Amino acid sequence: MKVISTYIGSPTKIYWNGSEEQTGIFKYPTEDAISLGSSQVDKDTVTDRKHHGGIFKACYLFSASQYPFWQKQYPSLSWDWGMFGENITIDSMPENDLLIGSVYTLGSATVQITIPREPCYKLGIRFKDQEVIKAFVDHGHPGTYVKVLREGKVRKGDSFVLKETADQKLSIADVYKLLYDKEKNMDLLKLALRCEAIPERTKDKLKRYQKKGP
Repeated sequence: MKVISTYIGSPTKIYWNGSEEQTGIFKYPTEDAISLGSSQVDKDTVTDRKHHGGIFKACYLFSASQYPFWQKQYPSLSWDWGMFGENITIDSMPENDLLIGSVYTLGSATVQITIPREPCYKLGIRFKDQEVIKAFVDHGHPGTYVKVLREGKVRKGDSFVLKETADQKLSIADVYKLLYDKEKNMDLLKLALRCEAIPERTKDKLKRYQKKGP
């Protein structure tokens, strides 16, 4: 897999429910390499640290193969790479193949697959349509966050290569379904709650779906 583009976002003023906020979802391609740090991409904008950035969400990857679908849904938008607020676009990155806990080399960095992206109203602001949130969930291709195990630099053309496969066969697609599908797979839920690569905040959400005993 190859890096198509990398991005840095600047603080952008937005208005939501009558209040002024800032967001870093408006990201644009950079010709220079970006530096992956332990809790965020260096020089990137992270305004909401409760939901973005941190060890388990240090960097967000999205697949270029999903862009044609969304361009058809929103043809009036001015399209460029980085539309989903990702830090890095990978040429093709099927979520079914991304096992949580697996380790990859990414440029000179080493990263670990953690959790899928959960869309919020800021994606709706980026797309000028809050209905995109439900459509994004229904489409089922959220991309992935990664934990940075070894800090390093990433630039356009670098490789994204599997280094170590996770022991648990639990994919980003599996966890996305656990978060959003009405019918939960209890076996996968148990795996997710035992998975060390998933942060406690996500596990707390998943614990709501545990079946109670008699």
